[in-house]
Amino acid sequence: MNPTALALSGYITWFLVLLSSIVLMRVHLTLSGKRRANSFSPTGEDVSDFSARLCRTHANCYEAMPYIGGLLIVALATDNTHITDSLALPLMIARFLQSVVHLISTKNLAVMARFTFLTIQIIICFYWSIMFLHKFTG
Repeated sequence: MNPTALALSGYITWFLVLLSSIVLMRVHLTLSGKRRANSFSPTGEDVSDFSARLCRTHANCYEAMPYIGGLLIVALATDNTHITDSLALPLMIARFLQSVVHLISTKNLAVMARFTFLTIQIIICFYWSIMFLHKFTG
């Protein structure tokens, strides 16, 4: 598997891990009688601070899917993974670290670290976008 396909698969897997964590938390609270199944806020704030961060981290992943997943899919679909392969795994590491830091803390230093990891992702995606535009229009 090339790095682009691995990164896309890893991104989808991370998405599923976060979603499953939300589901497991809510199933546990429902089955233990602590919450009604229809009483959960989509933001997770009604459960705990961690639940809110978990829901927000999951939301960050689907918000980034169009530009991260989209560019990886373009590379795979057009057989241009040479554009994305070298930075696909660093991008996914930055995405993963952004999520983990978000889950751990919302203190100022953590927020600055998250922003740094997000900036890395945005820069990589802009670079890929420029490379694709050059490839397809040049």
